[in-house]
Amino acid sequence: MTQDRSDHGYEKDAEVDDLEWEDHVMATVADEVRRRRKELGWSAQDLADRCEEAGYPIPRNVIANMESGRRAVLPLVEVMVLAKALRMSPIALIYPVGYVNEVRQLPYEEPRPAWDALQWFTGNSPAEGATDYMLDHFLAHDLELRSALAAVESEDYERWKVKTAANRVQREAAERALARYADQATNAKHELRHHRDAIREGGGTPPHLPSPLADVDPPDSNTTEENDL
Repeated sequence: MTQDRSDHGYEKDAEVDDLEWEDHVMATVADEVRRRRKELGWSAQDLADRCEEAGYPIPRNVIANMESGRRAVLPLVEVMVLAKALRMSPIALIYPVGYVNEVRQLPYEEPRPAWDALQWFTGNSPAEGATDYMLDHFLAHDLELRSALAAVESEDYERWKVKTAANRVQREAAERALARYADQATNAKHELRHHRDAIREGGGTPPHLPSPLADVDPPDSNTTEENDL
């Protein structure tokens, strides 16, 4: 079987693999909605109330029918609202890592670990034959942004230590650390600039740049300034 739980309304003695693929996906989401709802100590009406608070009402009977397997469809927008109401990520409803061992990622594929499927869905592992140009650059941009911010913050701290050093030994140690972090910041900014340029060349708009990294974009670019408004 591809999952450890069988709380949904399908036959208890049926293998989940025997379900149609779309039914399998719906059953997985329905199981996780029910598990999380019970974990929070909510009734179906409680969950319906919170969906309404989120701005997209999902009636109690619709939730009950979904959990019991009597509902034929499950729109993506409802998965998003249910996740918000249940205080979790939408992806955790589709691939409940830790609660389901394996899922069928696509109709004609063998079951695979839920974690692997989640990584594929979120773009953190390459899909066979896929060319996710923009997504790849955004993911790399995020990594370099974190690295650059950490280096700049460390550089500022070491600069402060140089200024406030009580003696020559402390000052020289801080100066060496300052030089090291300055190199790291320069390299990270270089890589960050590369991905931002690639995003623009691909017709996209680079993400927001925090003020400490305002010098990453060229002087004639107003991307950072616009994002800070």
